[in-house]
Amino acid sequence: MQRRDRIDTFGALALIGFSAFLGFNQVIIKVVNEGLQPVFWAGLRSLGAIPCIWLLMRLRGRRPDLRRETWGGGLLLGLAFSFEFVFLFLALDLTTVTRSSVIFYSMPVWFAIMANFLLPGERLTRNRLAGLLLAFAGVTWAIVNRGGGAGEASLAGDLCALGGAISWAAIALVARGTKISGVDAQTQLLWQVGISAPILLAISPLFGEFLRDPQPIHWWGLGVQIVFVVSVGFTVWLWLLSVYPPASVAAFSFLTPIFGVSMGWLILGEDIQPGLIGALALVIGGLVLINRPRRPQVPQKVR
Repeated sequence: MQRRDRIDTFGALALIGFSAFLGFNQVIIKVVNEGLQPVFWAGLRSLGAIPCIWLLMRLRGRRPDLRRETWGGGLLLGLAFSFEFVFLFLALDLTTVTRSSVIFYSMPVWFAIMANFLLPGERLTRNRLAGLLLAFAGVTWAIVNRGGGAGEASLAGDLCALGGAISWAAIALVARGTKISGVDAQTQLLWQVGISAPILLAISPLFGEFLRDPQPIHWWGLGVQIVFVVSVGFTVWLWLLSVYPPASVAAFSFLTPIFGVSMGWLILGEDIQPGLIGALALVIGGLVLINRPRRPQVPQKVR
């Protein structure tokens, strides 16, 4: 597909579906964390995804595009991917899930700011800024009013969640703003998992025992993560990022915690509050503002 200057119907449906998929992914992570140490199995996930991504490329008759001029961007992708998960899991150890989620899913705000200065054609217009703020308010309302969160808030945990959000935004920025943007999405993902696997596995002993009480469901969850989340899901996200404006793609991540709350209610039996409806309305309103077409400039007559 050719690049689009705004999100069309197909792009919106794809991004909403992907957000719902990531919401379900939160349930998988919560279940697997009961049996496996988080950073350790994050490393296993990256390691297992390497042959899966390679196989998917071979089935399509393609090889990884490893041109030397793209190595810098590929290394940056892998490092940002590693930092994202290190910061995220540290945040979940140090602060509440509620606070960590609110800060982590502020990623589109940080990406929009970065893109405004570093990417051509991604100017932070008034509509886009208002939409980002409106959507962020909706997510904040949805998660903060969820209640029942365990653990205590800490400044260190909040800063780690912020580091994770900025690292996630950096992945989108590198994927669009460096020479790595000229290679296919699966090669970009191969860089991310190939660099992050040894880093995450190397630092995982710092987070305690590798095995907590693994049961078959936990290993099945790890397999789903490797095949469907990382190998397929992230490839789809990177492909969408290559077709549609990255700030608009990133903005749809605000839907993920909304779906996460819904999945928690449907699958895990967690309480759901009426405020979720109002929060969802704010998110939708923000996305409408973000994706509103820009008014074409009418040239003035020369007298």
